[in-house]
Amino acid sequence: MLVFNSDAESETGIPTSPSYEPPSGIMEELEHTCPLPRTTLTEPAPFADETSCQCRAPHEKLTVAQARLGTPVDRPVRVYADGIFDLFHAGHARALMQAKNLFPNGYLIVGVCSDDLTHKYKGFTVMNEDERYEALRHCRYVDEVVRDAPWTLTPEFLEKHKIDFVAHDDIPYSSAGSEDVYKHIKEAGMFVPTQRTEGISTSDIITRIVRDYDVYARRNLQRGYTAKELNVSFINEKKYRLQNQVDKMKEKVKNVEEKSKHFVYKVEEKSHDLIQKWEEKSREFIGNFLELFGPDGTWKQMFQERSGRMLQALSPRQSPTGSPTRELCTSRSPSPTFQWPFNNKTTPPSSPKAASASISSMSEGDEDEK
Repeated sequence: MLVFNSDAESETGIPTSPSYEPPSGIMEELEHTCPLPRTTLTEPAPFADETSCQCRAPHEKLTVAQARLGTPVDRPVRVYADGIFDLFHAGHARALMQAKNLFPNGYLIVGVCSDDLTHKYKGFTVMNEDERYEALRHCRYVDEVVRDAPWTLTPEFLEKHKIDFVAHDDIPYSSAGSEDVYKHIKEAGMFVPTQRTEGISTSDIITRIVRDYDVYARRNLQRGYTAKELNVSFINEKKYRLQNQVDKMKEKVKNVEEKSKHFVYKVEEKSHDLIQKWEEKSREFIGNFLELFGPDGTWKQMFQERSGRMLQALSPRQSPTGSPTRELCTSRSPSPTFQWPFNNKTTPPSSPKAASASISSMSEGDEDEK
């Protein structure tokens, strides 16, 4: 039986040094029978009322330093984290992961407030309480779920669930007429802070939905939801459906543009390849043409060879002009050289008459000599 000394309670009513008075006649030490942390994840976490802690052994008060050193060794350290957990997201999961790993042998109990309590102190939720309970049961870090958790933790609640520490972010949570609903937990030394994940929260997700309400309403109308289910007026329904038709036409035009761009790209690619191949073939053709018909080409050589053969066939080579016999004859009887019968100063006759006169004079001279 777990009892608290009246002089050991804080001003808030939370016990600071519990003591255990064993029943009369029982002197042996009792063993802890607290539920152990889950070792397998094949089933969802149980509810607290299904597996309540009936351990009769005393739960001595622990400090954070003692719990982090691994004491006590005979039972897990029971950590409690509570919240609304509407639209369960990664920020919730990270906070529970931190609470689970605060101590070496931690047992995480998560309290989820009911719809009535939440609507009273915070506002309307997107998910109902049963959906929120199930979301927590399927989180891998949770060992036990408390349904209809209290908004403010009382000593009776802490004692019932054998809670050692309460985990929550350190930002003061003002609600229910209090500046910080965890103030008395902090004063009792049972509070362990966790870190919030920036950039994500339930309020942020709801803000996104409200900001893009038209988009989500149009999408759900297109998926088959009725205007009544979406709480959309008749005029807005017609407007959304018209916008959906316009978007379909835009999508079709966009698809046609994409296909035409793809076709043009293919044509450009093929034309580029064709031009490149044509250039290669043209270079090859020009090279072959120059090799055949160029200044030193094969065709010129062939033409020169053929023209030489034709000339040789048409005009064969002549015999040598000077033969040995002819040279001998000329050397033995040299031919007389014709000289004019005049002195060197006279010139040959310039006309036939002069030539005949000269010949007659020559004949007369010969006669005189005779």
